[in-house]
Amino acid sequence: MAFQASYINPKLPFTGLIEGIEGKTISVTGWVIPGAERFQVDLQCGTQASADIALHFNPRYSGNSGYVVCNTRQSSSWGPEERSSPTPIPRGSNFNVTFLINRNSYSVVVNGVHFKEYLHRIPFSSVNAISVRGGVDIQSISFPDPAVGFDQCRCMSNGLHSSPLNCYNLFLFTPQVTKSDFANFSYMVKPSCANPGLMAGPPPYSAPETYIVPYKAVIQGGFYPGKVIMVQGFVNYDADRFSINLRHNSGIAFHFNPRFNENVVVRNSLMKEQWGCEEREGGLPFYKGQQFTVSIMCEPQCYRIIVNGVQMFTYNHRYSLFREIDILEVTGNISLNSVTA
Repeated sequence: MAFQASYINPKLPFTGLIEGIEGKTISVTGWVIPGAERFQVDLQCGTQASADIALHFNPRYSGNSGYVVCNTRQSSSWGPEERSSPTPIPRGSNFNVTFLINRNSYSVVVNGVHFKEYLHRIPFSSVNAISVRGGVDIQSISFPDPAVGFDQCRCMSNGLHSSPLNCYNLFLFTPQVTKSDFANFSYMVKPSCANPGLMAGPPPYSAPETYIVPYKAVIQGGFYPGKVIMVQGFVNYDADRFSINLRHNSGIAFHFNPRFNENVVVRNSLMKEQWGCEEREGGLPFYKGQQFTVSIMCEPQCYRIIVNGVQMFTYNHRYSLFREIDILEVTGNISLNSVTA
C-alpha cells in the first residue's frame, strides 16, 4: 500500500491521482461558499473529464435548504440517484467528508458522523483519481495510510512539495469555527504536512502529538447511532494483545481485543461484572510492527468495525443505553498516533 501525499489548498476545479485506493481512507476538508449552488467530490476511474465516476458525492442547495445526491456514471450514462436530505453541510459552513472503502460499499462520514453507505456499482479497485469542483474552498485532500509513519510525510500543493516540517496525519474533526478561523489551521485539523505559512497565529490550544497507553477519553454525548470513533496506532514488535473498550459507568459495552498469541480478535461485553459470550470468528487483520487504523461505527442494531479501510466485523448491541457509553479506553502493547472520539 503506497504512501499518498496530501493535496493542500488545491485550485478548483481540481483532479488528482490516488496512488492505490485499497486500504486507504480519503478525507476532504473545506468550506462551502455562502452563495454556493452545489459542489461535488468524485472518485473516478481516470483523470479525463469523460472518465467513469464510481462515487459522485454532490451536495445541492435550493433556497434555504439542500440535499445530497450520490450516483455513479458509467460509459457517459448516470445511474439512479440516491438522494439524502437535509444536507449535513450547510452553505457557509466548514466540513470534513471522509470516504472509507469497504468490500461492498463506501462509508461516507461527514464531520465525524456516519452519513451514508453507498454500494459499489463499479469495482473500487478501478478508482485512481479524485475530482472536486463547485462552490467550495478546499483546505486539504488527505489519504491517511496506516502503513506509513510520520517521518515519511510530505505535502503537495499545486504540484509543489514543501518541507516535511510539522508532519501529522489527518483525521476526522468536528468544525466549530467560521471561515476566518481557517488561518489557525493547525488547531482545526492535523494536516498531513502543516505548512507554517498557512498559520497566521498560535492556536487557542495545542492538541497532544503523542498519546500515552493506557489511554482514556470522554466520548461527548455518548456513543449513539451515527457516531464514529477512529483509532490509529502502531502494533509493538513484542505485542501479545491490545484492547479498545467502549465503557459506561458499570461495565464495558464493547470490548475489541486482538490477541496475537491466539491469532484472533475477541469481541465481548462486560455487564454486571460478568463477561458475556465471546465472539472470535473473522481472523486477525493486525500484524506486529505495522501501523493500523480502526474505525468503529455505531448503527442502530450493531457496531461495525473497519480495519485499514476494510469492514472486518460486526457486533450486535448488548447494552443499548447509548448515551451512557461515554468513555473510550485503549490498552495493551501498542503506540497510539491519533484518536478521534
